Amino acid sequence: MTDAIEKTGFMEWCAVKRPLAGQNVSGDSCVVKRFGQTVLLGVIDGVGHGAEASHAARLAVEVLKQHGAESVISLVHRCHEALAQTRGAVITLACVDRSEETVAWLGVGNVEARLYRANREAVPAREEALVRAGLVGFKLPSLHAGVVPVARGDILVFATDGLDAGFDSDVIVSNSPRQIANALLTRRFKGIDDALALVARYTAGP
Repeated sequence: MTDAIEKTGFMEWCAVKRPLAGQNVSGDSCVVKRFGQTVLLGVIDGVGHGAEASHAARLAVEVLKQHGAESVISLVHRCHEALAQTRGAVITLACVDRSEETVAWLGVGNVEARLYRANREAVPAREEALVRAGLVGFKLPSLHAGVVPVARGDILVFATDGLDAGFDSDVIVSNSPRQIANALLTRRFKGIDDALALVARYTAGP
């Protein structure tokens, strides 16, 4: 995964990742795909690291790409079924709806997802997805998707647990998704697990 800035529909984004030292593959992966007036963003962290973790993450990616027009709750259930014979994974998803100007999101496990407002007067200036304890493919919690408004210039940040969660100060909304993602990987990599950062800017809206 390169650190190039990509454009998917009305989202400008960048994803960067680093495997655990000594590993040839990463168990962390992501999806950004447009479905009509929505863009699905998802980050998957296969349990552990190495080939088996990577396999679980790839299976989830395939499910999300195939069925991403469905609700985020439905997608988690689909991933749960697909990963039943794997190590499992933790997953956080966000569906950005251009027509409604909303983000519907949820997480199972510990993949962080935060929304940072471009409008400095917005209250709250930062929101985060409700992430419940559980393991996709093994045990799901009760699933409830949160819905928050989104405006032009807002930034979505996803980070797996290979990155220190105290990264708010590294998210400068005026910076590009590439700059933010690289800052997180450079400054917050813990070195004890695979790590991935996905940063996306909403470019639609008035």
